[in-house]
Amino acid sequence: MKILFKRLSSFCLGLMAMLAWAGAGVAAPIDDLIAGAKKEGVIDFYGPSTLGPEGAQALAAGFNKKYGLNIKLNFNPSGNMTRDTAKIVGMSASGQPPEWDIMVVTDAHHGSLWLRKLHKPFDYASAGVNKNRIEYDTSTISVANQFALPTYNSKLVAAKDVPKKWEDLLDPKWKGKLGAINSTHHFGRLAAGPWGEEKTLDFVKKLSAQKPLLTRAGEMAQRLIIGEVLVSATLQDSQLHESQKSGAPLAFAEEVSPVISPEYHVGVLKNAPHPNVGHLFVIFMASPEVQEIWKKHTGHSSAYVPGTDAYKFAQGKQVVYMKQDQAAKVDKISRQIGKILGFN
Repeated sequence: MKILFKRLSSFCLGLMAMLAWAGAGVAAPIDDLIAGAKKEGVIDFYGPSTLGPEGAQALAAGFNKKYGLNIKLNFNPSGNMTRDTAKIVGMSASGQPPEWDIMVVTDAHHGSLWLRKLHKPFDYASAGVNKNRIEYDTSTISVANQFALPTYNSKLVAAKDVPKKWEDLLDPKWKGKLGAINSTHHFGRLAAGPWGEEKTLDFVKKLSAQKPLLTRAGEMAQRLIIGEVLVSATLQDSQLHESQKSGAPLAFAEEVSPVISPEYHVGVLKNAPHPNVGHLFVIFMASPEVQEIWKKHTGHSSAYVPGTDAYKFAQGKQVVYMKQDQAAKVDKISRQIGKILGFN
């Protein structure tokens, strides 16, 4: 009986030790990152311009409060995500470290970085991040979803003329009145997903024959508002959120399907000067309080979080999301599409 009691006691002690070790295993990554972050003291944050300095500082305040830190956040607003992603690729090729620690850009842009091994991965799941939001071999996490559809000037386009399907953009009546933005990965997603490469490239060639005005998303929104173009082949809801604040007449062609959903992802760049703050900030970006901040300042939320606006919008719709096994195709096709349309 004494031997049995000793064995049971040993087993219980061993089990308690294992549970304690497992608990420490979850806490340790955070504790280590906090200690490292205190030494680094700063983070260089690249994110969408729609977030704005006020939104960036709200993130910094929430981050510092959550972890008991006093980290200075330097906000670098995006001017052109495609250009700036290429800049990181070019700097790495020449042996230079990146200008930023973390980048919040679309999953397609992070796909380009991932294919070139330009992230610093981390075991985010061990820090409590939902595995459904981790992508690119633990290099990034999903923050929020955009949605992209044909967009039109609701004052100048009659209801009967609003596109009902993607192919309606090829109607000769839109020739010279159509726009296309440099986010060619929108169509790249259709190629890697429901449309396939052949159908997508055929569509883009016919779209190019419409002689669309080519520009970036922010400028396209302005061209739509002043009536220089009537319809943009795609536009993110980022621009619609901004226009709604001013009462500008921009609207989605909501009957068009499928809906394209670029995701804002965040990840730490390879050779980032402040990797501890970077990884800790990525973990923070998966927290519920960030959804509130992001929604307030950008209008976006995550389609993976029940109850959010993005989650509700996606219900009942065919939505095209992108996963890492599609990254190579989206990267390749997007560059082809850029050449066809005349961006390259």
